[in-house]
Amino acid sequence: MADAANVLEVRDLQVKLKTANGSAPLLDPVQLTLKKGQVFGLVGESGCGKTVTCNALLRLLHPRRMEVSGSVCLNGLELSTLPDEQMRRIRGKDVGFIMQNPMNAFTPVYTIGSQFVETLRTHTQMSKAEAREQAIAALADMNLPDPAKLMKRYPFQLSGGQLQRVMIAVSMCLRPALVIADEPTTALDVVNQLNVLRELDRLRKEHGTSILLISHDLGVISQMADEVAVMQKGRIIEQADVYQLFDHPRHEYTRMLLNARPRMTLGH
Repeated sequence: MADAANVLEVRDLQVKLKTANGSAPLLDPVQLTLKKGQVFGLVGESGCGKTVTCNALLRLLHPRRMEVSGSVCLNGLELSTLPDEQMRRIRGKDVGFIMQNPMNAFTPVYTIGSQFVETLRTHTQMSKAEAREQAIAALADMNLPDPAKLMKRYPFQLSGGQLQRVMIAVSMCLRPALVIADEPTTALDVVNQLNVLRELDRLRKEHGTSILLISHDLGVISQMADEVAVMQKGRIIEQADVYQLFDHPRHEYTRMLLNARPRMTLGH
């Protein structure tokens, strides 16, 4: 039975790639537990399996190419056996997803406002006017300039940092229990990185949202995470409280990652 205090419980999540000669393991069995309001950092080099993990959690992997097994429980609800339609409703409403390239999250031919309003109305009972009002307020909360004007713009008219903040605004409006942030600051300059991290932190503080923060950037992880798991070649090789991991890394690979990071301190 899932523990009620845990927002996310992942047990033996495993992914295999189906090939002509049988299947090749991409992800060794992963165990993760996230409590309410906790930020859990998943760290490792590019290609180590971090994004595969988050796509497996969200059931976004192609079933004909990938074989996924194990249990993923969100607030006690087993996701791995849900019908596709129900899973689609959970993605976005109960689980927010902030992806690495915000351009991919928006349809280029519709305005930011129409996409924001449609998302809110898909997942809630709001009228068009209510959704518009809430969208403008959410964009203002993100410190985006002139939100009413921004609603009329198209995705290509915004910078990467602005789009990333619009994506977080959409997530915040739906009050998800869990937000999966996959390399949310990779494409951004330092000022925008800081803005995005501050907004994620606010989401956690104000709404008790749990955040699974996936990154190769240890600076970001050290600022944000409560607990950290280090992934190498599809396996979690070390997991610890953030202070313990940074001060007393046990695994050779973790030490190597820590030594490779640039020394940069961001004032809170």
